[in-house]
Amino acid sequence: MLDIKFIRENPDIVKEGCRKKQVKVDIDKILELDKKKREILKEVEKMRSEKNKASKEIVKLKGKEKKELLKKMREIDKEEDVLEKKLKETDKKFQALMAKVPNLPFDDVPVGKDERDNVVLREVGKIPKFDFKPKDHLEIGEALDIIDVKRAAKTSGTRFGFLKGKAVLLEFALVNFALETLIKENFVPVIPSVLIKEKPFWGMGYLDRGAEEVYFIPKDNLYLVGTAEQILGPMHMDEILKGKDLPKRYLGFSSCFRREAGSYGKDTRGIFRVHQFDKVEMFSFCKPEESIKEHLFFLKMEERLMKALEIPYRVVKICTGDLGDPAAAKFDIEAWLPGQGKFRETHSTSNCTDFQARRLNIRYRAKDGKLHFVHTVNGTAFAIGRIIIAILENYQEKDGSVRIPKALQKYMGISKIKSQKSK
Repeated sequence: MLDIKFIRENPDIVKEGCRKKQVKVDIDKILELDKKKREILKEVEKMRSEKNKASKEIVKLKGKEKKELLKKMREIDKEEDVLEKKLKETDKKFQALMAKVPNLPFDDVPVGKDERDNVVLREVGKIPKFDFKPKDHLEIGEALDIIDVKRAAKTSGTRFGFLKGKAVLLEFALVNFALETLIKENFVPVIPSVLIKEKPFWGMGYLDRGAEEVYFIPKDNLYLVGTAEQILGPMHMDEILKGKDLPKRYLGFSSCFRREAGSYGKDTRGIFRVHQFDKVEMFSFCKPEESIKEHLFFLKMEERLMKALEIPYRVVKICTGDLGDPAAAKFDIEAWLPGQGKFRETHSTSNCTDFQARRLNIRYRAKDGKLHFVHTVNGTAFAIGRIIIAILENYQEKDGSVRIPKALQKYMGISKIKSQKSK
């Protein structure tokens, strides 16, 4: 949520930021309601002052004068009740519109409508060359009996998959590798709940737009998280952190749930786009002046993990129209997938500035004793399923076997997932 004072002082900047993000919000209406709110509040405060003054005078009065003053106080009470109701209604409309205002993109974010306008910053690693036609992850996984989407369809429906055997070992090798790498960088590991209440989930900025992507359990009024980030952020809701403890970094491992409502007919093969997947997610609470640096640090960590796995990738700067509400800036990492013959997203990292912290009321005390809202940064360590896809496709061999990246071999105790042909 933006600071209303900033909106009052910079309405044109806010309107332009909304336009860049292709979000339609009536900023003039917000300012009109804000003005009306302040005027009503001023009247209420004036009435309260009159009542306080009358309360002090009434003890000194008797007879007719006392009755007249009591009558006047009752009239003020009635007027105050009317204004309080009006104030409540106005504030409700105001808050509803304020919640629709997205975080404003940084000036250096490329302006664009969708992912086609994102900017590739660099490509890293050599795209592998095969002396055979490379297979996609599903063909490889089914042949090795480590991915099973057919039985998952029987039990759960489309966009689900069973990981089996060596794929399970590969998942936990990735988790252990991420933990070992990132704990050294002061990340505190967390296994959070995957169910979240409405208020903290709203605070993270994912319900005002995009609620159709979320699984909701009406009976319990709880939501299933789409990423650990969504529940790591509210951990410190309504708290005041110590400035000396910032940045405060967490590393969450959780299952994630997404309805994929907007992707009908897209990526239906295999486990690339599924309703349930596991993920290791980085999250940081930091000082405002450090959030850009922290954001670049998160990108550096993502690249470190990808370089260690020796998977070719590219770094993409996300355009304004593809940012989402909470983010002021965002980078994606896209891994090369030989089975598809193109780069596909495996990581993202976003700087959400104080947008989420304002909604969640998370502040820190500076050295001068003043309170400020923290900035929040999030980033993918590993979206497990997609990294498994990248490993299977980039490390496949002609006989159907798959080599294990050197960085993961010590966790798995093997250097290759062998096919029946090579045994």
